[in-house]
Parts: sequence; C-alpha cells; structure tokens
Amino acid sequence: QVQLVESGGGLVQVGGSLRLSCAASRSIFSTNVMGWYRQAPGKVRDLVADISIGGRTHYADSVKGRFTISRDNTKNTLYLQMDSLKPDDTAVYYCAAGPVYYMTTSSVKYWGQGTQVTVSS
Repeated sequence: QVQLVESGGGLVQVGGSLRLSCAASRSIFSTNVMGWYRQAPGKVRDLVADISIGGRTHYADSVKGRFTISRDNTKNTLYLQMDSLKPDDTAVYYCAAGPVYYMTTSSVKYWGQGTQVTVSS
C-alpha cells in the first residue's frame, strides 16, 4: 500500500523553479515529521529539508535560501518549493516521514517512490 505519493518533478533550466508535492495518508501525516531527501546517481541519499508537525523547518546548507519546505495539515500534503535551481540539484527526490526532527535516513519510517528532477544548463 503506497502511503506517500510524490508529484511535480520534471525538467527545468538553470535558475528555474519547481514545486514538489507529497500526498500522505492522514494517519502518517498527522503524527510524523515530514521531509524531502534526494539521491543523485552514484551518491548517497541525503536530507534536503524537514518540517516538524508544528512547522519548524530545517534545511541542508546546500539549499538554504533557495528551497522552502511547507506542510498543509488540512490536505495532508507536503511541499518543496525549489527556486534558483542548479545542475547540482539534479536527483531523484523522495518524500519521507518519521518520528525524528532533523531526520536521519535510519529514522525514516515511510518513503515515497521518488520523483526525478533534472536541471539543465
């Protein structure tokens, strides 16, 4: 049973913007920290940003000032607004849910299937 479903990935030029969405089941969304990870070819899966149930946010240094994570608790949906995109942002982006703020890969309980983001130069 798929419980986290991402959408919004695609191809964009350098400097462009994309918004990713992650629809979650209510039981997962209302009780977990939500986050976004990304994995580029040949690299480990890294945390991009996470957001607590109350709305506190945390970002990787590489995306601070360019990406914004948010959650709509009425729609059980997580978002990632990505601006000023760079080629290094090219990766598969995964929605994640777990009990720990400042997520670690080992603390994630639920993963989405991933959505590809490609930034062309």
